[in-house]
Amino acid sequence: MDFRHAAPDAFKAMRDLEAGVRRSALEHSLLELVKVRVSQINGCGYCLDMHIKEARAAGETEQRLYLLSAWREAPFYSPRERAALSWAEAVTQVSTNDLPDELYAEVREHFDEKATVELTLAIIAINGWNRLVKACRTEVGSYMPATVA
Repeated sequence: MDFRHAAPDAFKAMRDLEAGVRRSALEHSLLELVKVRVSQINGCGYCLDMHIKEARAAGETEQRLYLLSAWREAPFYSPRERAALSWAEAVTQVSTNDLPDELYAEVREHFDEKATVELTLAIIAINGWNRLVKACRTEVGSYMPATVA
């Protein structure tokens, strides 16, 4: 299905949310790590392809991308990134897990109120994209980052 043309107003709303995430003060590298991790959890091949390519084009290392699914064991992520990844996993899996106060406190150690909301909206957005492209059977593998295309 071509969701862009089938429901242009709804697609515009998704694009507007994504544009707001991109305008946030959050680091591009952090956002790409979160998008990749959430897409791993959701098994979204299209979004994994897109955001791994975007991260690499922006200078992210292969080692950090390869080990992202095991980030807790790998020493390559900053405390801020670890807090964001923990929050991303918890928000993504909120239907089966709680958002514990300890995790919220950890996130707030690294992100002020505005950044916490922006991070949460980024997580909400990528979860929405994952579900949309999976449900519409979007073809995997053709995405080219703007810096390459």
